Amino acid sequence: MTIRAVVWDVDDTLFDYTTADREGMRAHLAAEELLAGWESAEAALVRWREITDQQWARFSAGEVSFEGQRRDRVRVFLGVTLSDAEADDWFRRYRAHYEDAWALFPDVLPALDALAASHRHAVLSNSSLHVQDHKLRTLGVHDRFEAILCAAELGVSKPAAGAFLAACEALELAPHEVAYVGDHPEIDGRGAADAGLLSVWIDRRGPSTGADAPVGPHRITSLAELPAILRADTRFGAPSTFR
Repeated sequence: MTIRAVVWDVDDTLFDYTTADREGMRAHLAAEELLAGWESAEAALVRWREITDQQWARFSAGEVSFEGQRRDRVRVFLGVTLSDAEADDWFRRYRAHYEDAWALFPDVLPALDALAASHRHAVLSNSSLHVQDHKLRTLGVHDRFEAILCAAELGVSKPAAGAFLAACEALELAPHEVAYVGDHPEIDGRGAADAGLLSVWIDRRGPSTGADAPVGPHRITSLAELPAILRADTRFGAPSTFR
């Protein structure tokens, strides 16, 4: 079975979102003089991540808009009533610090280079096109991908099969011809496998975390392992015969 394309998640797969979010929020709270209200900076960062995960789940479930989840993250974190404009301003100030910390994982460019001649590439994210397009351009990899699809515009989020199938349709390939690489074992790993794609879970924390891989995905701890996974399904390094 030939894998002709790789579809990628972005946050915590290509882009080190967790580090950028932590460092950006730490700098933002210091600039806003808000750290004194917390037991420690670490406690504030943990709470911000908890709220982010909660509000993101609401967005993924269709309960709130993309902009709405951002505003609610701010309101819940601060514990105050804010207008949309006030919440947007606070988040905008945070975002400036967050973007200062943006970086790709060090294994990303070598992996993209290794697969450039043998596979087509696309992105499927549960974010919005505006956000991820800007991010990929800033990080210098936007032109590596022939299609960029995001949940906010698709109207369907991972792990729903429709999200993965939309990426396959954009590439005009069948699911069994496409690999999906993402960092979340259920949303990315199981979701892609259930949709019929070759599913690869990038678990950068490694086996020491004790997390069990869901049935279906291949588990790797570095993108350096990806070519070997694809080689099992395609003549890796051979001239492309796409479509």
